[in-house]
Amino acid sequence: MKNFKNILLGLSFLITFISNGQILPVHLTTEMAENPLAVVENQPKLSWQLISKESDASQIAYIILVASSEEKLNNDDGDIWNTGRVNTDKNLHIVYNGKPLKSETKYFWKVKVWNQEGKISKWSKTATFRTASLESDLNPTWIGAITKADSHLPEGRNYHTATFNREKKNSFINASDSLARRSIMLRKPFEVEKAVKEAVVYISGLGHYELTINGKKVGNSQFAPLWTDYDKTVNYNVYELSAKEFQKGDNVIGVLLGNGMYNTLAERYTKFFVSFGPPTLFFKMKIKYNDGSEEIIKSDRTWKYSKSPITYNSIFGGEDYNANLEQKDWNRKGFKDRDWKKVVVQEAPKGVLRPQTAPPVIIQKQYEVKTVKELKPNFYVFDMGQNLSGFPTIKVKGKKGQSIRVWVAEGLNEEGTIAQGRSGKPYYYDYTLKGDGTEEWTPKFSFYGYQYVQIENINYKEDKNKDLPTLVDLKSNFIYNSAGEAGSFVCSNEIFNKTHELINNSIKSNFQSVFTDCPQREKLGWLEEIQLNGPGLMFNYNLQTFLPATMQNISDSQRENGLIPTIVPEYVIFGGDFTDSPEWGVTGVILPWMYYEYYGDASLLEKYFPVMKNYVDYLGTKATNHIVSHGLGDWYDYGTHPAGYSKNSPIALSATSHYYYGAYLVAKASKLLGKTEDFEKYNMLASEIKTAFNKEFFNEETKQYGTNSQFSNAVPIFMDIVEPQYKEAVMQNLLADIKEKGDRLTTGDVGNRYLFQTLARNGENETMYKMHNHYDAPGYGFQIKFGLTTLTEQWDPRKGNSWNHFMLGQIEEWFYQSLAGIMSDPEKHGFKHFFIQPEVVGDMTFAKADYQSVYGKIASFWEKKDGKFILTVQIPVNTTATVKLPVAKNSEIKMDGKRFRAGFDEKAQKPVLELGSGIYTIECTI
Repeated sequence: MKNFKNILLGLSFLITFISNGQILPVHLTTEMAENPLAVVENQPKLSWQLISKESDASQIAYIILVASSEEKLNNDDGDIWNTGRVNTDKNLHIVYNGKPLKSETKYFWKVKVWNQEGKISKWSKTATFRTASLESDLNPTWIGAITKADSHLPEGRNYHTATFNREKKNSFINASDSLARRSIMLRKPFEVEKAVKEAVVYISGLGHYELTINGKKVGNSQFAPLWTDYDKTVNYNVYELSAKEFQKGDNVIGVLLGNGMYNTLAERYTKFFVSFGPPTLFFKMKIKYNDGSEEIIKSDRTWKYSKSPITYNSIFGGEDYNANLEQKDWNRKGFKDRDWKKVVVQEAPKGVLRPQTAPPVIIQKQYEVKTVKELKPNFYVFDMGQNLSGFPTIKVKGKKGQSIRVWVAEGLNEEGTIAQGRSGKPYYYDYTLKGDGTEEWTPKFSFYGYQYVQIENINYKEDKNKDLPTLVDLKSNFIYNSAGEAGSFVCSNEIFNKTHELINNSIKSNFQSVFTDCPQREKLGWLEEIQLNGPGLMFNYNLQTFLPATMQNISDSQRENGLIPTIVPEYVIFGGDFTDSPEWGVTGVILPWMYYEYYGDASLLEKYFPVMKNYVDYLGTKATNHIVSHGLGDWYDYGTHPAGYSKNSPIALSATSHYYYGAYLVAKASKLLGKTEDFEKYNMLASEIKTAFNKEFFNEETKQYGTNSQFSNAVPIFMDIVEPQYKEAVMQNLLADIKEKGDRLTTGDVGNRYLFQTLARNGENETMYKMHNHYDAPGYGFQIKFGLTTLTEQWDPRKGNSWNHFMLGQIEEWFYQSLAGIMSDPEKHGFKHFFIQPEVVGDMTFAKADYQSVYGKIASFWEKKDGKFILTVQIPVNTTATVKLPVAKNSEIKMDGKRFRAGFDEKAQKPVLELGSGIYTIECTI
C-alpha cells in the first residue's frame, strides 16, 4: 500500500500548483531525453507529459517556442521556432520544424497547451537541448603513450574475431607493464584569465577513461564511453561545465585511461582476446567567456603522460593498484611534470565518432558486510548479502609495500572458500599499500559478478598480527546502467514477489553498456534475451534512449549478407549456430517494433528498416522450401538431458517460426511506413512460410506440432501460425502436456515466453499460477529456496554455470500484464489507449503495479476484501483506458462510492468501463 500511496501523494503535490480546470505540461524531453547534450537529428522530436486536477482531461492544442537564449525564451521570443497554436491532441514526438539548427549549440524551449474545455495552461518550465558536434567540427586528434604500429598488437579483425586460442596467447605482447596495455595518466595545463560563462567538453577515452578538471571528477560514469564495435562506432561523451569548475590562472585537465573491451589482456582469466589498439584519448573543450570570446583546448602533442598506479587492468581479469606509484596532485596546478613524457599522436579508431546518447553506467548501491567467517587464522570470507555486478571498496592500513589480494565469486566451495570455477578464473584485485595511515581504494576499470569476497593474510578490524595489513572496512559496489526504473510490482504471493526481485537483480547486474548474459565469465550481448524479455525490461526500466544505441550496435554488427550475429557487439566469433541462430538474430526485427509499441516512436522502424529487411532476406537464403533448419533452437529446454541445444523440440520448427515472425513484422513495418512494394513482397512471404510451416510440422490427426512438446505447440499459437479451426485442439493438447508433467514446463530460454504468453492470452492464467506457485525445479521457487539473490542460468543452480542470468525471467511480462492487468492497445501505440484487465488467480488477495509510460504514470491496484473486489487505477492525462473487471455480469459496481452501470464485453465475459484520465476506485461485489 505504501508505494501506491506515494504515487498518489506525488501526483497531488504536482497538481496543487494548477488552478481548477487547468492543465500543465511537465517532463519535457527532446529525442526522449531530458535536456540532452548531444542531439544528432536535424529535426529532433519534442515531447511532454500533462497533469491536471480534473479527471477526463486532455489536450486539444499546443504552442511551442524554441529560442537561442534563455533570455529570449523568458520574453516569449521564439526566435528559432514559434509554432503558433497547433490544434491537435498530440503531445509526443512533435517534429521540430523551425530554423536550421547549428551544431554544438544550445537551444531553449517551452510549451503551453489548451485543455478539452479550451482553457490555456501556464508555460511549462524551460527545457534545453544541445546539438551534437559534426565529426568535421571535432577534427579529432587521438593521443596516447604508444602508436599502434609500435605496440605490436595484432593487426586486423581476425584477432578480435578469433575464438580463444592458447597458442596465440603466448605470441602476443601481454605484459601489463607494456605501454600497449598499461593504464596511463594524461595531463594538460591551461590558463583562464577571463570570466568563464560556460564550457563544453567532448571526450572519448578508449577503452575507458576518468576525466578530472582541477582534480575534480567530471560526470559520474564508471565505464565511459559505452562499449561498441570500435571498427564501426566510437562513442564520445559530452559534458557541460559551469564557471565554478575553473579558477583564474592555472588549471589542469587530467585523464586516466584503462583498457576495457577496447584492449583486453591475456593474463589471468579472459573469455577472448580482442584489441583495437593501445589506450587512446580524444579531447576537445570549448570555453565561452562572458565577453563573448571563445577558446578551444584539444588533444594534441602538447599533452604529457605517465604510467598510472594501476599496474594491471582487464575487464575480464581484474585490477591491480600500487599506491607507492601515486603522484600526488598530478591533475592539479602546481604539479611538476618534468619527468612526464610527451604523448604521441596515434592512429584514429576506424569507427565513426558518434555521441553517446544512452545513459552511463554508475554505482547505484553499496552493500556492507553481511556475515564474515575466519576459515583459518587470518583467512576471511565475507558474505556481502547480494550477488551483483561490481567491485569492492576496501579500507586498509599497514606497512609500506604490504599487499592485499581480494578474490570475489558468486558461490563457495564445500570448505567455504570462494568458487570461481563456473564463472571464470583467476579473477582478483591486488592492492599494494603505501603505509600512510588508513588507505581507501576502489577499482576503476574492471567488474565481476560476485557475492562473496575472500582475503587471506590479513587482520580484520583489529591489529592482532603486526606483520600483516589490517582490513578496516569492506563494501560492495553494485553498478548498472542509470537509465532509471519505470515500474514496480508487488502482490500477495511471496514466491512471485521474490521472483520479481531475483529477476530484477539479474537484469540490473547485466544492464551495462549492453544487456549482457552474465557479469563474470562472458559479459557478452547475447541478443535473444532482449526480445524474449523485452516487455518485462520495458515495464521495469526506462529504455527510451538505451534501445536506439542497441539498434546501432545491431546495425554495426550486421554482415554484408544480412546475417545478424547472436552477440552484439561481435567481439568474438564462436562460429556455426553460436554465431547464426534465427531466434537471436531476429531481435534486429522485433526490437524496433517493441520500441514503437511501448513508446509510440516509429523512428527505429524508419531508420533500421533496411536492417530488418536484410535479415529476413538472409534467412531466405538459408531456407529450403521456406523451412530454415539451423540454430540453437529452444536453448536450455528443460528435461533430464544436459542443457544446451534444443532437445525437446525440433530446431527447424523454432528457426522457421522465427523466420515467419520476422517476415510478418517486416510486412507490418512496410505497411506502416507506406512501402507498398515491400508490404506485398513480405506479406506474401509470411503467408508462404506459414503454409510451409504447417505442412512440415503440423499433424492433422493428432492436432499437434513437431514433437508434441510444449514449445512445439505454444509457438504456433502465439505467432498465429496455427489455422483457426485447429487452434483450440492444439491448445488443449498443450494443456494436457502441462498437466501430464505435473503442471511443470519443459520449455527453455526461447520457449518460455511463448508458453507463458500463450497461456496468459488464452484464458489459462490459473495454469500459469500452478506452474509457478511452488518450490520445485523447474521453477523460480526452487532458486528462492536455494537462497539465491539473482536468477541463475539453469532452473537447478547446481547444474548451471552462471548464477546471474536473466534469460529465464520472462514471467515479468505476466506480472505486469496479467496479474496487475496493465496491457497496451496494439492499435494505439505508446499507451495512448490501454487496458486494465487484472486476473485474479489462485488464492491471491492483491496485486499492484505502476508503470511510467511516455504519457505519465499508469497504476493498477486490486484487492479482495470482505467479499468485494476493489480496484484503484491511475490513468495519465491525454490518455484513455478500458477497464475489464474480473467479476460476474450481475455484480454490483460502484466507482468512487457511487453506483455505476458498466458495459459488458461478451467475448471476455467481463463488465467493462471506459475511462479518461484520473484516479478511480472501483468496488464490485464478488
